[in-house]
Amino acid sequence: MYLKKLELVGFKSFPEKTQFVFNTGITCIVGPNGCGKTNLLDALRWVLGEQKTSLLRGNKMEEVIFAGTRTLKPLGMAEVSLHIDNRTGGLPSQYSEITISRRLFRSGESEYLLNKVPCRLKDISDLFADTGLGSHAYSIIQQDMIDAILSDRAEDRRFLFEEAAGITKYKHRKKAAERKLEATEQDLLRLKDILSEVTTQVTSLKRQVNKAERYKQISEELKGWNLYLARVKYDRLLERKKEQALAVRAHEDRKLAAESQLDARFADLEQRRTTLTDLDHTVTDQSNTILSLSEEAYRL
Repeated sequence: MYLKKLELVGFKSFPEKTQFVFNTGITCIVGPNGCGKTNLLDALRWVLGEQKTSLLRGNKMEEVIFAGTRTLKPLGMAEVSLHIDNRTGGLPSQYSEITISRRLFRSGESEYLLNKVPCRLKDISDLFADTGLGSHAYSIIQQDMIDAILSDRAEDRRFLFEEAAGITKYKHRKKAAERKLEATEQDLLRLKDILSEVTTQVTSLKRQVNKAERYKQISEELKGWNLYLARVKYDRLLERKKEQALAVRAHEDRKLAAESQLDARFADLEQRRTTLTDLDHTVTDQSNTILSLSEEAYRL
């Protein structure tokens, strides 16, 4: 496994697409100060997933995008592709050549690609685990890393030795497993809280169910008693209806008798009126006769 080619587009001082082809053996890149030699190291570290802007000699990640010059406009994207020859099988992949790409847009969006297929940073980190190649592995050594190697503190050298010994991947897996265990414990705590809350709700629902059943039972009993009382009232009303019907018949009979007596009296009254009328006529005739006789007597 060796570095085969490095492609840069819009990364720092490389506005145009630039390729660096590396053959087998040792390749040296020389040039005056400020020509961009360190930018190649930054590109290697960046494409392998470096997230600290301080190690990329900047304040924010957008500074890796070409900022423009007096004659060139600034670009909106930076892309670095790393081609690795894997014919010896140094990387756990079935491909003989592997291409790692990283893109960054000024909007803040970023992409990682593995053989031109979108992937996660974790996929790239897992691919290079324990191979000595990575954003913080010993294959890319800066001046401050040399100071760490020569330091008297064992903690400063431990990382490089662990990477060379091939245990970094297992430590990463251990940390990931510990994070998963912590997340699982948090999930268990949340589940316990949820279970406690659900248990409380179930207990409350049981009480409500018992109350509902008791309410239903009492409602049925009340319904039965209401029906019984309604039946009693209905029977009483039927008795009263019969009594009232008999009373109405009796009153009707008395009414018919009274009407008969009234008709008879009306007939007698009418007869008497007729008699009175006849008497009035008779009195009138007698008065006329008396008046005629009186006139005759007066004349005589």
